[in-house]
Amino acid sequence: MSRLTTIACGGAVGASLAASFLLGPGRSNQPVALKIAPTRSAQSLPSTGWRRTGFGSRPATQGDIYALELPQAPPPAPAPSPKVRLAAATPVWTPPAGYVSINVPVYRQAMVLDCETGALRMGLATYGHFYTDGQLFNLENPDTRAPVMSTNHTVIQWGDPYTNFVGKVNGSDTAPTGYGVYWPVILSIARSHGLPNAQGGEGYRPATVYAALAARHPVEVWVETYWEQPAVRTWTAWDGRAVRYSLIEHAVTLSGASDTQVRVNDPLHGTQYWISKGQFESNWRDFNDMAVIFQ
Repeated sequence: MSRLTTIACGGAVGASLAASFLLGPGRSNQPVALKIAPTRSAQSLPSTGWRRTGFGSRPATQGDIYALELPQAPPPAPAPSPKVRLAAATPVWTPPAGYVSINVPVYRQAMVLDCETGALRMGLATYGHFYTDGQLFNLENPDTRAPVMSTNHTVIQWGDPYTNFVGKVNGSDTAPTGYGVYWPVILSIARSHGLPNAQGGEGYRPATVYAALAARHPVEVWVETYWEQPAVRTWTAWDGRAVRYSLIEHAVTLSGASDTQVRVNDPLHGTQYWISKGQFESNWRDFNDMAVIFQ
């Protein structure tokens, strides 16, 4: 009998199955539990792909159930390293037609309404003549008297910007308590501070300004803040001169040009940017095409 209990797993399974099919009505109707009885301990089993299940780490005994463990699929091959792409060559910048750029430093004006002096300072520095806003402004002989205003907030009478800085330099141009200064004063300072060949005036043609820029001469022009265009009116100066004015009068220095745009060094915030020639010319016209050419 002991030899019969040590039959191979396949024989035991076959005998048990046969017994269950041959049971007649007189035999027990209870299902027969099948167990695989290994002939030696699990520790000594060869590596056949079977593993003991459900018994934790206790020693193997007869009656333990073994499940077929299929071989694991091999790990996937590592993905090939991506090809190293060479950085694309930086495209060569091609300047637009008619492009010229002048190396003009960008300065921010030191005082609230000191834009004309800030633009002058940039023009002088282009040629190596360096001054502070305060040094140049002290030469503008400010006339700080208040304006005579009408009931509809227009200026009836005030100072003469062709001879002096009008109003308070740290005042307000829209109030108004301060205004600015025009080309004769700026031209006079430019000529006495290193640029005796500087030119200035009103009624300049746009082509004259663009030709100066093409020859690498920066140009100070009188326009309006943020390139807006409110009403332009006239007051009478203390000396009787008719003064064309806008309450957002401003001055900038042009430092470059292309066929369609001009480059602006704006002292208001110390910025440099491009605008269309059409926008420049329309705004500049409000001050009768006033300019000082630094050379």
